[in-house]
Amino acid sequence: MRTVVAAVIERGDRRFLIGQRRRDDTSPLKWEFPGGKVRDGETVEAALARELHEELGVTLTKCVEMGRVRHQYAAYPEELEIRFFAAALAEGEPAPLCFEQIAWVLPKELGDYDFLAANRELIANLATGRIKPAEYLERVQTP
Repeated sequence: MRTVVAAVIERGDRRFLIGQRRRDDTSPLKWEFPGGKVRDGETVEAALARELHEELGVTLTKCVEMGRVRHQYAAYPEELEIRFFAAALAEGEPAPLCFEQIAWVLPKELGDYDFLAANRELIANLATGRIKPAEYLERVQTP
């Protein structure tokens, strides 16, 4: 099983950062939370920091896991375990380095975007307020 990390980044105005996959990527133009595969020998936190830097040009300051889901995509031979993290970033504006585009959206607007299937349960929980990333981050001390 392959482990994948994804960051749920919430701004002070309660908007979440989402990215749209490129046209030539697998699952073209689908929306997702930024992140990617954990490399061999890499911690999930290190993978999340690396992916956010590669995809958005930003620096992760803290993160805490909010949930996991296992998913099997038809086009991918290996089952994935996707680990979702509430994530905080250093100052600076994210840029769509590896995405077609990025957007900051309100929880109630998440359902308007065509997300990857593995994100559906999280999207529902964020949209209804059952999961609040800021509350997870409040429980973590910054190193």
